[in-house]
Amino acid sequence: MSVREAPPVPDVFDPRRYAAGVPYADYRVLRDHHPVAWQDEPEVLGWPAGPGFWAVTRHADVVRVLKDSATYSSYLGATQIRDPDPDDLPFIRRMMLNQDPPQHGRLRRLVSRAFTPGRVERFTAVARERARTLLDRALDEARSGDGTVDLVATVTDEYALLNLADLLGVPESDRRQLLHWTQRVIGYQDPDEAGPPVLDEAGKPVNPRSPAMLRDMFAYAGQLAVNKRRCPADDIMTTLAHDSELADAELEMFFFLLTVAGNDTVRSAAPGGLLALAEHPEAYELLRAGKVGIPSAVDELLRWHPPVLSFRRTAAQDTELAGRRIRAGDKVVVFHASANRDERVFTGPDRLDLARTPNPHVSFGDGPHVCLGAHFARLQLRLLYEEVLRSLPGLRPAGPAGRLVSNFINGLKSFPAHVT
Repeated sequence: MSVREAPPVPDVFDPRRYAAGVPYADYRVLRDHHPVAWQDEPEVLGWPAGPGFWAVTRHADVVRVLKDSATYSSYLGATQIRDPDPDDLPFIRRMMLNQDPPQHGRLRRLVSRAFTPGRVERFTAVARERARTLLDRALDEARSGDGTVDLVATVTDEYALLNLADLLGVPESDRRQLLHWTQRVIGYQDPDEAGPPVLDEAGKPVNPRSPAMLRDMFAYAGQLAVNKRRCPADDIMTTLAHDSELADAELEMFFFLLTVAGNDTVRSAAPGGLLALAEHPEAYELLRAGKVGIPSAVDELLRWHPPVLSFRRTAAQDTELAGRRIRAGDKVVVFHASANRDERVFTGPDRLDLARTPNPHVSFGDGPHVCLGAHFARLQLRLLYEEVLRSLPGLRPAGPAGRLVSNFINGLKSFPAHVT
């Protein structure tokens, strides 16, 4: 096609579209004809209109943006597509996710100390037993009913939540609160997850990442840190609470980041991976027969169903990307889910190949902000899938999965499955 004959630019912003499925066909149009394309930001679901942004959909361009923090900043406008309230921006910038090097590197080094090999090893045994228990419960529920069970409600939500609570050292009585905070922040575009938006005095929705909406979480984090200093335990909050280099405000931000990102990465990836296996019985049989290794399967399932759909950067200076002129201050949004299906990088990208190698997916990002907990997330997914293979020789969909209304998180709200 000539440039004149190229198809129009499809909308990949509207979060309601993702409730019907990730728009892979539209991503293909963008990659082939408009690899860096302008997207409008109309008012949606009561959230105000924005100035628009550049959608980056090819793998090479996504990696370039993620690696070049000097040109594409996480600090200037934070990392969500929607612009935060200017009054909230200084607060939001305190989070490691919304900082640029070198400040970002300092905080990353501090929190990485908490993921000690011994702690991870002890966690492994607990997480495996938890997966086994939850899957046994799912089988019992299926046997007592019609042979079907919602694997999100029965297995994956609980698995991610309880693992996170153990890692952080949150008391059992408080663990449901972690899920509530995650749903409020991550699922804010979906009324089923977060309920109707909280409105300010002017009737405008309040950003779920604003100080007003996070006050209760931060108060809890401060109280938990006090308790961990008084009664230390083998958990991440104890390590962070005793770190003299970490200010209280930074510790509260870490708690927020670990609670939300630490929970929802696995909470989104796990059911997505199970759904992919249920929809591809031949691949599932290869895995059960040991003809495909679990580590490569974990990465292919992450490529197939990335937990995060997109991330935003802001141009720090005038630049050019894929032939498009980008001006300082423009929003630049990379689409991980599109990059993971780029034919320029992956052979047969729309084919689930559990033995795929190499597999340079960007489901955990790239560059200085590559997911700090990627190893830990892979571990949890490996343990879960190993126990699924042991427990569920029969796994197939019992109906359509319920998807999250979100252009940020690739979430499943339900996954009805036939299990044996």
